[in-house]
Amino acid sequence: MNDQPFDLDPAVIDRFASIVGEKYALRDQADIAPYITERRGLWHGRTSLVLRPGSVEEVSRIMRLATETGTPIVPQSGNTGLVGAQVPDKSGHDIVLSLSRLNRIREIDVLSNTVTVEAGVILQTLQEAADAADRLFPLSLAAQGSCQIGGNLSSNAGGTGVLAYGNARELCLGVEVVLPTGEVFDDLRKLKKDNTGYDLKNLFVGAEGTLGVITAAVLKLFPKPKGREVAFAGLPSSPNDALSLFTLAMDRAGASLTAFELIAKRPYDFTLKHGQGITRPLADDWPWYVLMQVSSGRSEEDGKALIEEILAAGLEQGIVGDAVVSASLAQGDAFWNFRETLPECQKPEGASIKHDISVPIASIPEFIEKAAGVVETVCPGARVVCFGHMGDGNLHYNISRPVDWRDEAFLDLYHLMNHAVHDVVRSFHGSISAEHGIGQLKRDELIATAPPMAIDLMRRVKAAFDPAGIMNPGKVI
Repeated sequence: MNDQPFDLDPAVIDRFASIVGEKYALRDQADIAPYITERRGLWHGRTSLVLRPGSVEEVSRIMRLATETGTPIVPQSGNTGLVGAQVPDKSGHDIVLSLSRLNRIREIDVLSNTVTVEAGVILQTLQEAADAADRLFPLSLAAQGSCQIGGNLSSNAGGTGVLAYGNARELCLGVEVVLPTGEVFDDLRKLKKDNTGYDLKNLFVGAEGTLGVITAAVLKLFPKPKGREVAFAGLPSSPNDALSLFTLAMDRAGASLTAFELIAKRPYDFTLKHGQGITRPLADDWPWYVLMQVSSGRSEEDGKALIEEILAAGLEQGIVGDAVVSASLAQGDAFWNFRETLPECQKPEGASIKHDISVPIASIPEFIEKAAGVVETVCPGARVVCFGHMGDGNLHYNISRPVDWRDEAFLDLYHLMNHAVHDVVRSFHGSISAEHGIGQLKRDELIATAPPMAIDLMRRVKAAFDPAGIMNPGKVI
């Protein structure tokens, strides 16, 4: 295949480039390369042009021209997505629209507890700006140092704070969106209560760039907790211990329980083996682990007393084998660093097949047991790597190849393994995509397995907003 895609009319490319200026119209394939491959290397696209607009007006002009010329547009913010939604296809017909230059924090309103940000703002930058204003923006992801708000909203990102604060959709009060026609839908309102018809913003949040281009948003802020206590606990038996501990923690802490992460022994061991600068949280090994956080709005002492009360009760009931409460902010950060480092530590163990699923919280232990059985049936000796956000029912149920297998042979089982695990998910009325989205990875399975009426309604919405089919084609539906 030709490495230099010239499928787009050069005259059309020139017209697009003139909107943003040559400096921000990338044509050289060396400059384009970071925009056409996703972080895990599963998808490699082709394009003749990457546009980096610096204003909403430029995005509007780009979309008007795209509609006029029938040119497909792939919006991209951060390029950290895990389902291929942000990558162009291999035809060379698509233009990548990078939102990275739209990176202003337009306003922080501490009285309304809101922040208005553009799509290219890096998540960590927003977290730090909120912190400087004595506020909390609670969305927290492993990729927060590079992911951008537009992508967070387009994928309805989750992360470790969903238990207490909700996912990206629940943190969003209003959006600014450029439609395929170039029209700008300005809904940047700070209202927490608004019952004036359809909630249009939620059509765009989670749509993965298939209906329009999110250029800005109004997001919720929260008062900073006065105390944050983090604990690492080892569980003596099974995920049932974790479910019992979660129930205990919810009963004792309620809304103050702000994170509850489940980690199996294998990903724990992988992290100790491959993580850089990792400190062992507990002296002894346990079959399962929980990372738990309690946040107090009153004082550090209240949070510490509450988490110690929970763990003492867990030890007394035999559902906790050992636990350590962070003695300092630094140790609490080290516990969280262990959790955030964990996903990358599966890579050195060879090829893996990953599942981002959710089931009802009460069904998690049974799901784990049944899914392990089907994994062994599909590939004897495959290694289950299970961890995730137990507090909101979302597990990253990943499978590493058997130790003595070649990567290629294991990846030949990708679809068979996906279908087997996802069949178990559906048997619990769960979801095959809890927080990563659909993109290219799960599009065909979504269409094949979702209720036909749901697919039909989504296609009607797509046709209404994007009749020309130029918005991120080939993704979601």
